[in-house]
Amino acid sequence: MKPRKVSERVQWMGAIDWNRRLFDSLIPLPDGTSYNAYLLRGSEKTTLIDTVDPAKVDILLEQLRDIPQIDYLISLHAEQDHSGSIPTILEAYPHAQLICSQKAQELLIDHLHVAKERIKIVNDGEKLSLGDCTLAFIYTPWVHWPETMVAYLEEENILFSCDFFGSHLATSDLYAGDDPYVCEAAKRYYAEIMMPFRSIIKKNMEKIGDLDVKLIAPSHGPIYNKPQCILDYYRNWISDTVANKVVIPYISMHGSTEKMVEYLVSSLAERDIKVEKFELSSTDIGKLAMALVDAATIVIGTPTVHFGPHPIVFSVTQLANALKPKVKYAAIIGSYGWGTKAVEQIAGLIPNLKVDVLDTVMCKGYPRKEDFEALDRLADKIKEKHALL
Repeated sequence: MKPRKVSERVQWMGAIDWNRRLFDSLIPLPDGTSYNAYLLRGSEKTTLIDTVDPAKVDILLEQLRDIPQIDYLISLHAEQDHSGSIPTILEAYPHAQLICSQKAQELLIDHLHVAKERIKIVNDGEKLSLGDCTLAFIYTPWVHWPETMVAYLEEENILFSCDFFGSHLATSDLYAGDDPYVCEAAKRYYAEIMMPFRSIIKKNMEKIGDLDVKLIAPSHGPIYNKPQCILDYYRNWISDTVANKVVIPYISMHGSTEKMVEYLVSSLAERDIKVEKFELSSTDIGKLAMALVDAATIVIGTPTVHFGPHPIVFSVTQLANALKPKVKYAAIIGSYGWGTKAVEQIAGLIPNLKVDVLDTVMCKGYPRKEDFEALDRLADKIKEKHALL
């Protein structure tokens, strides 16, 4: 992809990674991703904001082929998909000064072996003149590493947000426009990466709240030329508001847990409660994370394996605990052959979820009439709690 004009001063550069399907050896990328860098040319200084994943550095170097000088190379976030090519760019432009936050300096030295003398630290709120335009730096820690910051081009009202407001989406479109698919990709991105830091993101949203933003230029996905859309979505996602929705991640070995889940889904639907169920042997964990963004209740379904929960349920429950969704209620259902400690073990896996555990329904063998009646009572209890939302 060739450089693309954003404004008279700003060009998009970077790489569209159409074929990447896994991030951090964990996160599914069904739609690929992009690594966005931005070249700013002021009347006196030229600046490159972020770089690209090292695997795509040749693309960035080709885009920079006719740029004789870079005065400043800005690292908004030290993770390798944005900063991994910094050593290559610094070698290509030996007079460029690397600009980063206080905490980023140590990470860039440790992770990329950048020479300390090439680094200039900027403080929260500090400004950098490029001649006829100015960049203001705002610290936004934990979106999603501790050293992250954003940069605001005051004269053009452009917020360079790096991972903040990003979306893993490979597209030839430079701008998001009104495309709902971009917002869905952004929700997946928030769920998988940002959700654990919801309370801190609230504070960061306040820090940028007074800016007059006309464009949000993230480092993944298209540029938001109608930024109010993504800002409103984020305000909803980080709020305490939850939906009348139950998410049921589960697995079944011999059909017992499957039968209980099917019955509970039907029972909840009869009570006008939306349900999203995820059979974990084939689930896209990104879809599960998205469902948890605004769910009021999670019901974990598991058979018993050697007295504990199924290993896949164990793993996904631990992941849900790490993601820290704002669910308010939880329940555990499942089955066992002769004995079980699955409930106790699952409960011990979710200390980060500040939930009211409504009930547990564990049946021995295949569910009987009394087990289905217990599931109906659980559905009644969920309906009662959801009515208070």
